Amino acid sequence: MYQENGFHVAVVGATGAVGQQMISTLLNRNFPIRKLTLLSSARSAGTKVDFNGQEVVVQEAKPESFEGVDIALFSAGGSVSKELAPEAAKRGAICVDNTSAFRMDLNTPLVVPEVNESDLEKHNGIIANPNCSTIQMVVALEPIRQKYGLKKVIVSTYQAVSGAGAAAINELMEQTQAIINGETYEAKILPVKSDNNHYQIAFNAIPQIDKFQENGYTFEEMKMINETKKIMHLPELHVSATCVRLPVAVGHSESVYFEIEAEGVSANDIKALLKDAPGIILQDDPENQVYPMPADCVGKNDVFVGRIRNDIDNPRGFHMWVVSDNLLKGAAWNSVQIAESLVRLGLVK
Repeated sequence: MYQENGFHVAVVGATGAVGQQMISTLLNRNFPIRKLTLLSSARSAGTKVDFNGQEVVVQEAKPESFEGVDIALFSAGGSVSKELAPEAAKRGAICVDNTSAFRMDLNTPLVVPEVNESDLEKHNGIIANPNCSTIQMVVALEPIRQKYGLKKVIVSTYQAVSGAGAAAINELMEQTQAIINGETYEAKILPVKSDNNHYQIAFNAIPQIDKFQENGYTFEEMKMINETKKIMHLPELHVSATCVRLPVAVGHSESVYFEIEAEGVSANDIKALLKDAPGIILQDDPENQVYPMPADCVGKNDVFVGRIRNDIDNPRGFHMWVVSDNLLKGAAWNSVQIAESLVRLGLVK
């Protein structure tokens, strides 16, 4: 399990849904770990976590917790990252942060390894993991951008409740059972726990993820717009998003419309390109009803793409359907993948 020549790895937010996925992903990938430090809030400190049959006690996250740490994976909320990631970096750790705290910071690379791995070389101790819905979309779009150019993206998302945490999954299950049983219930979490109103998610679709901004878009939608431009180094790219929460536990789906610069490209050309693209599994056989669905992507690291077709009116426009496990590729796996890239590129001391 532990490797003598491995790295001292810390996971911050170790008892949360993504933190747990990070730990299991490190194990599944046989990441070279010499020592594992698990950190959380004072409330969760003392919890024991199984790591391949060995008990690891979760400690309270403090600045001094990062002494001797080589790589720190953060998934404990933006305020924790803002406070502790600079402290960890000061002590020599490379931080991979899964929150929105540093994503749009000009000095912090925002990385999806299949798209912009070389940006890791510009890090100053902190690397940002993009928003889950952005990650799967740019993985699908990057091979297209490279070969045919990219002018415009319009995305509508169908996002799982796990993106709002474990409590949101519980709320979905409890509401569903209550409605089936004809019982009353109270919505307390979705669309946004800290917002004024809360709505039923069971048997419903909520067209709000995160709080609304002055321009009428939600913060989630603006994340997708701004992060896509930053990751792809395309500030001039036209991007628009509508983000919707569905009564699905795990797995985000996206309907993506995109326009390319090249002429004379067919849907079959796009399919052939994505068939062998890194991190992508093509599931596109309409005759046999083969297409990606969130129920089939749970527990898998890949981004699944299907329903690729030409736009009827615009010869340079295309539509596709993109699905991925938001807790894995959308969070834990992308973070561990960044750590693997850091090791492979020789960027960890």
